Amino acid sequence: MVQAKTSLFETDLSRKALIFKALAHPARLNILQFLAQTQTCITGDISEELPLGRTTVNQHIKELKTAGLITGHKEGTTTKYCLNSEKIEEISIMLGSFLGQLNIKDYKCE
Repeated sequence: MVQAKTSLFETDLSRKALIFKALAHPARLNILQFLAQTQTCITGDISEELPLGRTTVNQHIKELKTAGLITGHKEGTTTKYCLNSEKIEEISIMLGSFLGQLNIKDYKCE
C-alpha cells in the first residue's frame, strides 16, 4: 500500500501546511478580507462580491471551512458565513512562531 508523503512529517507541520495551503490563493484571501471588512457575518452569496463564478467561490469557501478559518451555518435557503476569530488568532500566533523559528536575522547565504 502506498503511503502518503505528508504522513512522513510531524503532525504539527502537516497541520500548518493545511492552513498555509488554505491561505495560498488570492480568492481565499479576498474572501477573508471581505468578511473582515464587513465586520459581521454575511448571509447570502459571497460570489456577488468577487470576480469569480459562484461554483468557484463555493470551492474556495469549502477550503477555508476545512481549514477552520470560516464557518457557515444554514439559515433557511441561505448560508451565513463568519470568520472564525479564535482560529484566526491561533493561526496568527502559529505563523509568528513558525517564522520566528526560521531565525533569519543571522542568516547568510554565500
